[in-house]
Amino acid sequence: MTQGKGTVVITGAGSGIGRALTALCAERGYDLVLYDINGEELESSAETARAKGVKVAARVLDVADEGAINQAAEEVAQEQGAIRMLFNNAGVALGGLFEDYTPEEYKWLMDINFYGVVNMSRAFLPLLRKYEGKAQLVNVSSVFGIIAPEGQTAYSAAKFAVRGFSEALRHELEGSNVGVTVVHPGGVATNIAKRARVSDKVPKEQHEIALKRAEKSLSMPPPRAAEIILNAAERGDGRILVGTDARILTAITRAFPIHYWKILKAIPGLRPPERQQ
Repeated sequence: MTQGKGTVVITGAGSGIGRALTALCAERGYDLVLYDINGEELESSAETARAKGVKVAARVLDVADEGAINQAAEEVAQEQGAIRMLFNNAGVALGGLFEDYTPEEYKWLMDINFYGVVNMSRAFLPLLRKYEGKAQLVNVSSVFGIIAPEGQTAYSAAKFAVRGFSEALRHELEGSNVGVTVVHPGGVATNIAKRARVSDKVPKEQHEIALKRAEKSLSMPPPRAAEIILNAAERGDGRILVGTDARILTAITRAFPIHYWKILKAIPGLRPPERQQ
């Protein structure tokens, strides 16, 4: 195993894609700084990485807390000095239509899925700049940052925002040592659907139907998604579509930028459940 490849920072490192990225980065010889809001899952992921023989720091972090992010960056600056890659991977979901959400629920999601990315990028960008070589900022959007299904107004809003933020920042950093990759995963088998916060206005039966459909579409194993993402980050790719479904959906939106949803609704795996009155 190659040592001395630099330090990688990962948010949402306790489960799903973040956990898989942690294991793969450790296998490839990167030292790690791991963050997650779930301490138990975070430590389990960290122990797996330590078994690969790399240095691992694991700290509980709520990416909705800007002050905590700034403190975390200061700690990394003191202990590691510079970082080679930052994966802004942490994210949450809401279940229900726009009129089902409260303003507080909407803000909760945006604070994590969008402002968490923005604030992590701002705090850790100086450490990426200090890396002696090519560094990469990797922001995880979603296929829902390319298409916008009904029932996903908050999630899509945040993921489209991550996409726009990442592309603009990439242009601003052109010519520097820091590149920006925006990631659009399709159906990866994570727990995000199961852990989604669901409005009290959504009938239980409707939510169960939606959850079953979502889980059926989440088929790519997280280790495979992590491999695609890390390979893209190491190459310095500007954008990566993770999965055949993400590539197909992107092609459909390019061909039918206004009416793509009418086409997608005819695909059983993507058709949303009927709203129960």
